Amino acid sequence: MAFPPHRSHRPAAPRFVREDAPPPGSETWSSPWVQLKTITFSPAVYPAMIRAAAAEAKAGSWVTVYKKDGSVFGSGLYNPKARVPLRILTHGDQPAGEEHFEKAIQRAVEWRVNTLTLDANMDCYRVVNSDADGLSGLTVDRYGDTLSVEVHSLGIHQRLPQLLAALHSRLGTKREVVNVDDHIARIEGISVKRQAEPPPKQVRVREYGVRYEVDFTKGHKTGFFCDQRENRLLFSKLVKGRRVLDVCCYTGGFAVTAATLGQPAEVTAVDLDEHAIAQARRNGNLNQQNRIKWIHADGFGWMRQMHQNGACWDAVVLDPPKLVFGDAEEQRLGWQKYEDINRLGAQLVEPGGIFVTCSCSGLVSMEAFENLVIRAVHRLNRRLQIFDRTGPGHDHPVMSNALEGRYLKVLWARIW
Repeated sequence: MAFPPHRSHRPAAPRFVREDAPPPGSETWSSPWVQLKTITFSPAVYPAMIRAAAAEAKAGSWVTVYKKDGSVFGSGLYNPKARVPLRILTHGDQPAGEEHFEKAIQRAVEWRVNTLTLDANMDCYRVVNSDADGLSGLTVDRYGDTLSVEVHSLGIHQRLPQLLAALHSRLGTKREVVNVDDHIARIEGISVKRQAEPPPKQVRVREYGVRYEVDFTKGHKTGFFCDQRENRLLFSKLVKGRRVLDVCCYTGGFAVTAATLGQPAEVTAVDLDEHAIAQARRNGNLNQQNRIKWIHADGFGWMRQMHQNGACWDAVVLDPPKLVFGDAEEQRLGWQKYEDINRLGAQLVEPGGIFVTCSCSGLVSMEAFENLVIRAVHRLNRRLQIFDRTGPGHDHPVMSNALEGRYLKVLWARIW
C-alpha cells in the first residue's frame, strides 16, 4: 500500500527559516528539509535544536533531516507550531520516503503476530508502540476486531486513514476508536472530525482464557491495560490457596485473573473509581467469579482502616495510576504518595506473604522505585525477599534512543 505525500490544509510559516540566507548547499538537498543545530538521537527534536527549515516544510510534512555540516541525518515529520516541531522516524545517511510508514506497520504487526504469536492466547495487545515502532505519535492497541488508537502528532493524524487501512488489512480487524487529547489537538493543530461510522462503545476480549469487557467510553488511555498482561498471569500462578488483596484494581485485571486461573482462597479488590469497580464486577461475572469482594473506596484510607482493624492478606498487589508528574512540587507529592501506599500495603501482608507493587510513572526509574519500596518497608522494621523485577510484555518494546518509554515497573517480593 502506497503512502502518498501529504500537504497541510492550513499551511503555516516555518519558525526556523534563517533570515540572512539558506544554509550552504541547501539548493541540492532533498526538499522539504530541516537542518539541525544540535545532533540528538532522540526522536523528539525541540525548537532550540533546529537551525533552519525549508520554506516548503509545512505542518505535517515528511522532511529530510540534515546535520549542521550538510550531511543527511535521517527523516521525519515536521510541524513548526508544535511543542515538538520535529519527530525523527528514521536515521541514516540516505533520505527515506513515505514508504517508511508501510514498512513500519509491517514490522510492528510481524513482531506481534508472527514472532510473539500473541493471537494464539489472546485478542488484546499493543500493536504500535509509538517511538519503539518508528511511528512517533501513534499508539494502537488491538481489542478483538477493534483498534483503539491514540494520536499525538499532526503528521500521523494526516496519514491515519492509510495507516489504519494497512493495520486492518494485516490484522483482520474491522473497526477503530480514535482518540486525540484536546490539549494535544490544540498544540499540534489537529482538527478532529467525527468518524463516518459511530465507534463501538464496548468490546469483549480474551487473555489467556480470561474474558474482559473493554469500555471505550469510560476507559483510561486506549481502554485497557495490556501492558500488565504477563504480570497478571505470573501473579495468578503464585496465589493458590491464598487470600488476595488487589488495591487500585481499576477494572479488575489482577483480581479477575487471579480468581479465574489461580485458585485463591478469596479475593478482595479496591478502587476509588465507581465506573471502574462496576466494570470490574462485570468482568468477574463474565468469568463466573461472583465471589470476588469489590470495594468502592479510596485505597489509602481503606488500607489505613484495615491496618487499624488488624486485617492481613497472604498476597497483596498495588497498581496505582501515575503519581509522579512534571514540576518539582508535583514530583515531591508523587514520591510521597508512592512511599505512603507502599507502607500501607506492606503493613497488610502476612509474614512470608507475597507483595507485588507497581509504578507506571515514567519519571521514576526502576532503581529509584525499588529503593523507595525498600525504605518504606524497612521503616516498618520488616524486610523484603525480592525475587523478580518486571515490566510490560514484549508487545511493548522500547527503542534505545527513547528509553523514557520504559515506564512500567513491577517489583515482586515476599515480606518478613
